[in-house]
Amino acid sequence: MRILVTNDDGIHGPGLKVLEAIAQTLSDDVWVVAPDVERSGAGHSLTLSHPLRYRHIEARRFEVTGTPTDCVIMACRKIMPGMPDLLLSGVNRGQNIADDVTYSGTIAAAMEGTSLGIKSIALSQCMGLYDNGTTFAVASAHGADIINKLVALNFGDGNLMNVNFPDCRVEEVAGVEISKQGKRDQNYMVVDERMDHRGEPYFWMTFKRDRGLPPAGTDLEAVYARKISVTPLHMNLTQLDLLTTLRAAF
Repeated sequence: MRILVTNDDGIHGPGLKVLEAIAQTLSDDVWVVAPDVERSGAGHSLTLSHPLRYRHIEARRFEVTGTPTDCVIMACRKIMPGMPDLLLSGVNRGQNIADDVTYSGTIAAAMEGTSLGIKSIALSQCMGLYDNGTTFAVASAHGADIINKLVALNFGDGNLMNVNFPDCRVEEVAGVEISKQGKRDQNYMVVDERMDHRGEPYFWMTFKRDRGLPPAGTDLEAVYARKISVTPLHMNLTQLDLLTTLRAAF
């Protein structure tokens, strides 16, 4: 089984090393193609306005001057000797649940793999929910087992998997929850305004850490309950419930 590993935290991201180690327990044909710098929040963006470059770092390890989506395309169309059987994206530093899914470069890389017909799984390590520090311990302990179980399944056309590991101690993990994508019940984006040394304002986009009250069965509720969340996502964004209403209107 040929595995492509990528991420949006960049080629030096600590979670990438974790996922590469997990992938190597599953196969001896593992390729790493990741952005040269952090591309968090890149979504499913492509680089079209300037050329891309890639650098061969070591055996089966490459960095690309582009987005996670660029990395998947470059890996499959230029760098690798053939298409991968499995794409693993992550392990992201921080959760990709609820609204995060639409921003995430980690999810986008798995979406691009899915669009190319590759079985694709996005994996993220939650952080900041329980003040457990920056640790990938739960992902390291449970990642291979989760991936093995998912690889054995037929995802169907246009579907990918989104896995989030809770930020608790390994012994505190309360199981696996097959969940649906949640929706935060509070505005969690913050614009942090600061001043530079010339007295000019500049801004950081950041997140609130408020938990809210997520509905049962969602990815939000699962990770808050110290469970590993596994959520099937799909590429077709059609809102089927509105089709009848729209047809009647037009």
